Formats: sequence, structure tokens, C-alpha cells
Amino acid sequence: MDQPVLGIRLDLVNRAAALAQARMFLNQPGQYRIYTPNPEMIVLAQQDEQFREVLNRGDLNLCDGVGLYWAARFQGVRGLQRITGTDFMLDLCRLAAEQGRGIYLLGSGSREVVSRTAGRLQQMFANLRMVGFNPGPAVDAKGEVAEAEARILINEIKQKQPEILLVAFGMGKQEKWIDRNLGALPSVKIAMGVGGAFDYLGGRVGRAPGLLRKLGLEWLYRLIREPWRARRIFNATARFVYLYIKRS
Repeated sequence: MDQPVLGIRLDLVNRAAALAQARMFLNQPGQYRIYTPNPEMIVLAQQDEQFREVLNRGDLNLCDGVGLYWAARFQGVRGLQRITGTDFMLDLCRLAAEQGRGIYLLGSGSREVVSRTAGRLQQMFANLRMVGFNPGPAVDAKGEVAEAEARILINEIKQKQPEILLVAFGMGKQEKWIDRNLGALPSVKIAMGVGGAFDYLGGRVGRAPGLLRKLGLEWLYRLIREPWRARRIFNATARFVYLYIKRS
């Protein structure tokens, strides 16, 4: 069962049900895409038809954003739980360690950050099979990569044969890249867009304290720490509320 918010599908699942769905993805035929829409992504999708279509092709769309959660509640939706992308990425890694599944990390733009992220995950999950990582090439707004770089990257991932691919190119770019390239990576059962998760785990930026995360106030923490994000945070808060009210 799903519920659209401003035209973007959200799956009505709690964290346990989402993990059960991911477990099923790993143990049945097919390839599956996990996306984590948040208010900023919803706002971008109103202007970018390609992005909107890609998001709605997700096989599991998790509610990552307190604004989305309350918008759904306002529509009378029950049974939806807010699940942050970073938290669910860790759930996937725990599941991978339990089942002996190979993980590949792609993105962040920094070899140091993605390397530290790989090391941190292996410390957290002792049996995790980290089959490879790559900071990723430059990706344009359509999720495209220069042809030569794309060919090298796809061949590298195919050679490593991961079953779970975590992609951190930033919102929009990572989902479009997954949508465009997943079919060329036959070993991959689950591909997930993880946004800034590598930045948190790799130590490039600090994650908000647990209480602020629980209250849905990560945006305030990031605004204080990174004031240059003011425009993005405006889109995720005031602009999202304006669009929701306007279309309700």
C-alpha cells in the first residue's frame, strides 16, 4: 500500500516492515531500488519531471522527513513511520552482514571519505563483506556520466559483484543514475540512494544529536553548522509547506 504526497509515492511501512521488504528483495529474483524521499526532494520533483518519474519507479520509497510524515498524517494516513536514509542504510548493512551479502559504496566525491565510511561500516558490522568502494565520477543533473568514465565504473562494479549498491551522488543525481544503470549491474539485488550518509559516517560532517533527530530538527542543526545550506533548508521547510497547502 502506498500514499502520494505532492505526487510522490510513499510506502506505508514502519522500519521493521521496510527491513522485511529488503530481506525479501535479497531472497527473490529481480533488482530493486530503494529511495528515501524527503521534503527537499519532493520540492525538486515538482520542477523536474524526470526526477518525479524516477522516484515513483522506486520499489521501496521510505518517508525520510518529518514534514512528509506530518503531511501524510494530515491526509489521514496511518501506519507510516519516518525512516532516515542513514538509519536504513545501516539496517541494510546489518542485514548484509547476517546473510554474507557483498556491499559496494559509490559516491561522496572524496576517496578519503568513502574509504573512512567503508572502514567504519566494517567496524560496526564485523562480518560485513565490503567488496569495493569508489568516490564516483562527476554526475550531471540528468544522472549521466562521461561515457569513458561510465564504462570504467560499470565494469569495476560488475567485476566486484556486489549484491547491495549504496549510491551517494546527492539527491536527484543518485536516483537518476540508479534508474539508468541498475540493469547493467546483474549482481546487484538492491540499489539505494543514500544522500549524505557517507559524509556522516566518514566524518566530513557531524550528524545531529539523537534528540534533535527524534524531533525531526536535523535541518535546524545543519543550518546552524552550515549556514550556506539556507536555500536548501528553505525549500525543505517553508517552500514544501507552501506547495502542500496550495495543492491540498
